[in-house]
Amino acid sequence: MRHITFLLYTGARYRYIQASDYYEFDDLLSSEEKVLRKKVRQVMEKVVAPIMAEYCEKAEFPFHVMPKLAEVCCVGGTIKGYGCPGISITGSAIAMAEIARVDASCSSVILVHSSLAMLSIAFYGTENQKEKYLPSLAQLNTFACWALTEPDHGSDASSLKTTATKVNGGWILNGQKRWTGNCTFADVFIVCATNTNTNKINGFIVKKNAPGLMATKIQNKIGLRIMQNGDTLIKGVFVPEEDRLPGINSFQDVNKMLLVARLMASWQAIGIAMGVFDLCHRYLNERKQFGVPLASFQITQEKMVRMLGNIQAMFLLGWRLCKLYESEKITIGQASLAKAWTTKNARETVSIGRELLGGNGLLADFLVGKAFCDLEAIFTYDGTYEITSMVTGREITGFASFKPVLLAKASRL
Repeated sequence: MRHITFLLYTGARYRYIQASDYYEFDDLLSSEEKVLRKKVRQVMEKVVAPIMAEYCEKAEFPFHVMPKLAEVCCVGGTIKGYGCPGISITGSAIAMAEIARVDASCSSVILVHSSLAMLSIAFYGTENQKEKYLPSLAQLNTFACWALTEPDHGSDASSLKTTATKVNGGWILNGQKRWTGNCTFADVFIVCATNTNTNKINGFIVKKNAPGLMATKIQNKIGLRIMQNGDTLIKGVFVPEEDRLPGINSFQDVNKMLLVARLMASWQAIGIAMGVFDLCHRYLNERKQFGVPLASFQITQEKMVRMLGNIQAMFLLGWRLCKLYESEKITIGQASLAKAWTTKNARETVSIGRELLGGNGLLADFLVGKAFCDLEAIFTYDGTYEITSMVTGREITGFASFKPVLLAKASRL
């Protein structure tokens, strides 16, 4: 069988032997996308895999690996110009999956930095803003975060309490943000706030060390421990007019960013599931119980096939979603369905993988236990399963079901 590689833990090193591409989806990729996939895989295997268990235990981020990821030219994704690679969305998605295959935290850092913060500037910024910020961000010389979620507004993100008040020469921002990825080390914050004059959401570029801006790390996470999520306090922060993103004027504009984020989160789930299956495939063939390989038992094979079937379906859905994006046909409902369905099925796949490894499935060294916890975070962020399902439900029925019926009626009285 072609393209056979697995992810095997041997002491402190991993090597790839990919068994999860059972239907040979690699054939669907362009030559450029295949080259990018190989480059990202090599960096993740050689640079990140040997240290991820250590950094997961410490809940610290290995900044020294970022230059290697910058070298493979995947940061900035589809953005053309300004030092960005201008690759296809399929290429960006495949790169995301390859990063997540080894470490979900690294993929989440890139998702926030590239697919949310950088893309916000590319989509909604001025030419001066693009020239000022994007080249450095593309090389990972500087880092960015994207601040939308608040302590009291997670799923209800359109009701932000963080405010932006127009003053002479700019804006004054006040509020709090929660779960902001990268905020403890970011040089640039993309902050979504409610305009006190229009009651619409606007976007702002806030520089680190701005007076009144403070970010603190959220401690004791069980998932995405390597990624640095934080609470962000925004108290009387002045933002000059030149740093307002003129294209963000409503939650619909924010939704365009969430669409890309959900597409990429889908590929994170695909990558995690593929990595877990590849490891399980090797482990079950090598480990013996009752004198025979674990892979020789019927119940083991049934579980492996269930995992493999999930992955083939997830990959095909993710690939089709990329093609819809490239043809400019994609909708927020389609991206939301993909995020809901892939993370749900990846969750099942990784859970089965953890079962198959027994006690070793609880160790970060064997990837599966760590992936199990990381996937819980991805299942939740960028729209929970329920919220993303309701976004798709609204699109196919014409009825919004985000608020209880009685509450919706009361608000109209």
